Amino acid sequence: MTQFSSEQLQTFATVLSEGTLEAAARLLHITPSAVSQRLKALEQSTGRVLLQRSNPALATEAGEVVLRLARQVAQLEADAGKELGLDGDRPTLAVPIVVNADSLAVWFLKALARVPGNLNVTFDLHRDDEQHSTSLLRSGTVMAAVTATPDPVQGCRVESLGTMRYLPVAAPHFVDRWFPDFPERLDGAALNTAPTVDFDRKDTYQWAFVRSRLQAEGKPLPERKGPRHYVPASQDFGDAIRLGLGWGLIPEVQCGPDIADGRLIELAPEQPFDVPLYWQRWRTASSVLDTLSETVREVSAQYLRTP
Repeated sequence: MTQFSSEQLQTFATVLSEGTLEAAARLLHITPSAVSQRLKALEQSTGRVLLQRSNPALATEAGEVVLRLARQVAQLEADAGKELGLDGDRPTLAVPIVVNADSLAVWFLKALARVPGNLNVTFDLHRDDEQHSTSLLRSGTVMAAVTATPDPVQGCRVESLGTMRYLPVAAPHFVDRWFPDFPERLDGAALNTAPTVDFDRKDTYQWAFVRSRLQAEGKPLPERKGPRHYVPASQDFGDAIRLGLGWGLIPEVQCGPDIADGRLIELAPEQPFDVPLYWQRWRTASSVLDTLSETVREVSAQYLRTP
């Protein structure tokens, strides 16, 4: 059975997190040659190519398996050091997490801020759409994820956090121009024709809302027609809608005050758009992940609707 060196695993994970052998060498306080030798020895022991020597470096399919192991070993070593009272000697554990932009903007950072400082952890946040974030769990890139996927990734456990409610909104002058029959009527075809603000090319929420509107009207589903603006930052996305670039879906907690003071108009008060969110984490026993999961659970309950 192959024996894995903790030193080699740490080096491998560091190269992938830092992107290059040179950056990993600086962080580990060794030479790039030493990094290369450790990687070579690890690949020889597994009999597989584990690393694509690209810029940034990427794990191969076999490398993803070893990366998961490296993260788990580091996590277990950190837990053991804490239990043994070796806090002053143990290195800081980096906990990689993937989270969607709206959760990051609304509540997730508040959860991280409540993690006790004596855990001696840092957070390596990856931002990705909640419909796609589980791919980073499968690859071993992250240990935990806020995701819209209820089915657990192999080796992970999953729990429901709640529902993020979005409201379709637009600026008053935008409504006057593009939806002249509002508020008496909001036609799905008009929504499909009007300019839309999308977060990025993975963002399908606005189109899903249009489709649901057309289905409720009993109309056939056409192709998407209206022009789209892409604004890949949560605050700027909302500002683009407030400025009238297009209509879009904003989390209820972010746009409620703007609706109340008239800066935004809620286009369909009877039809909010709800997205269930889940917390997936490695199944490995870990006091660090247990504590993190507890704070995520507590803080999300203050901002998300009950499942």
